[in-house]
Amino acid sequence: MSETTDFITRGGEFIVKETPCDAVFTPEDFTEEQKMMRDAVKEFNEREIIPHRARFESKDYDLTKEVMKKAGELGFLGISVPQAYGGMEMGFVSTMLVCEYISSGTGSFSTAFGAHTGIGTMPITLYGTEAQKQKYVTKLATGEWFGAYCLTEPGAGSDANSGKTKAVLSADGSHYKITGQKMWISNAGFCNVFIVFARIENDKNITGFIIENDPSNGISLGEEEHKLGIRSSSTRQVFFNDTVVPIENMLSERGNGFKIAMNALNVGRIKLAAAELDAQRRVTDTATKYANERIQFETPISSFGAIQKKLAEMATSAYVGEAASYRAAKAIEDRIALRIQEGNGHQEAELKGVEEYVIECSILKVAVSEDMQNCADEGLQIYGGMGFSEDAPMEAPWRDARIARIYEGTNEINRMLSVGMLIKKAMKGHVDLLGPAMKVADELTGIPSFDAPDFSQPLSEEKDLIQRLKKVFLMVAGSGVQKYGTDLDQHQQLLLAAADILIEIYMAESGLLRAEKNLKRFGADSQATQIAMAQLYLYQAVDIISQRAKEGIASMSEGDEQRMMLMGLKRFTKYHNLPNVASLRTKIADRLITDNGYKLA
Repeated sequence: MSETTDFITRGGEFIVKETPCDAVFTPEDFTEEQKMMRDAVKEFNEREIIPHRARFESKDYDLTKEVMKKAGELGFLGISVPQAYGGMEMGFVSTMLVCEYISSGTGSFSTAFGAHTGIGTMPITLYGTEAQKQKYVTKLATGEWFGAYCLTEPGAGSDANSGKTKAVLSADGSHYKITGQKMWISNAGFCNVFIVFARIENDKNITGFIIENDPSNGISLGEEEHKLGIRSSSTRQVFFNDTVVPIENMLSERGNGFKIAMNALNVGRIKLAAAELDAQRRVTDTATKYANERIQFETPISSFGAIQKKLAEMATSAYVGEAASYRAAKAIEDRIALRIQEGNGHQEAELKGVEEYVIECSILKVAVSEDMQNCADEGLQIYGGMGFSEDAPMEAPWRDARIARIYEGTNEINRMLSVGMLIKKAMKGHVDLLGPAMKVADELTGIPSFDAPDFSQPLSEEKDLIQRLKKVFLMVAGSGVQKYGTDLDQHQQLLLAAADILIEIYMAESGLLRAEKNLKRFGADSQATQIAMAQLYLYQAVDIISQRAKEGIASMSEGDEQRMMLMGLKRFTKYHNLPNVASLRTKIADRLITDNGYKLA
């Protein structure tokens, strides 16, 4: 545990508490061991993946398997696995770091790696019996075997618990027979073992099973799917026809499959955010280099304000994504350590540690996947007509980025989940939303202060604004709960608006806390660009929050109540000193152009 554990918040509590900058972990806090691991993974990526991008784009599935084998030999597939089962047993931050730097060469390998190390291995590591872990995890951690995860069905996508695959117990009670169809299964073409979810009789919830990939046991595969992106990620349908599974291969207990599936996805969501970070930096690097080299009207296009705007916003989203992802990763790591300190075993500590921050995992999945899509889109635009060509390096990241908004739960599902889980945590007493929401309601009817605030300290106005933006969320979400109660989940457009407010607050605050912490320890002069990025992101977040709050307010109020909330919104989102946004973008772009890429982390 680190100094950051002196200030531990529960998941979602950021919305009602002010977090000191010294309490957050940033990429500048990586240990020497973590930096060495990062450098080793970067070297692997640049040696084994990036030079072979053309082969990955030509659907070379054998190459994906070959590189996965090499990753296993170097220990990269077992970073989070306990040493007892052949892994390295490193902390959550280190697992994020490996995922980040091994994933940026191509989305094809990123998907194969994520599917294997996450949903392919983790369910057995965290829910399996000792015998199951000794038999399977030891092989999965080293790359001797590969794993796949069979949840989605033709009629069961986001509604994962509605799957029709059946598990029927034999008359002698020794085994189950599995029958059903699974689709969009990553790694299906070369995996050795499946995590399969099926329903026993008419159980309310599905059950998990470990099934070895043996074609003679009623298992057959569809053809490789022809996809928009991640082209060398093996993706097939899997058919089970009376596939025999010994009862000892049930994962956890009967009816626990939905819980296993959801907890696996929680980890997958934050890891997906990590997988997009170095990819954003690489796209920004490539776009900056091209903009410096491309001459139009007798000058590099990087000198044009329209291009500088794009570069600045690409870099800003990367910087803030890094800040938010590692803030959450360290919070999870510290919660796991706290659980172990309190006597929990590895399985229980890891499960509860991640489960505590399910809200942050969903936030990051949405925010970083959409930032990556925007980054790739702007990178392609900077290349102009050349960007649309397969010969240029931008169209593949653009295609690969699109899937990230769909898998690990669609971004729409994750938006609603983030707010829904926060309300559930409040109802359980884990987060006090009611008290702060009532204070905001009282403030709306009170007389506002006209005292001039003291913003003499660096970033003091931005910090004040973050706290006021939290009041916007409490106003909108609190009014929604008060008006609709338990039926709030039926008002999806209101939930989506509240979620966007919540997401922008977490991301903007994370970027600001990173900039403030580094300003204190490294000095303002060295952090001028980073401070500008935190300010730029916050400015844009205020606009998004204002728009989404107006939508929410209009959807559930009218008359005096509506006017009161709109007045509150104006007060809570007000800048006392409006930043010169064009100047901020120019400052950020100048740094990128001078460095010929993103050299800020």
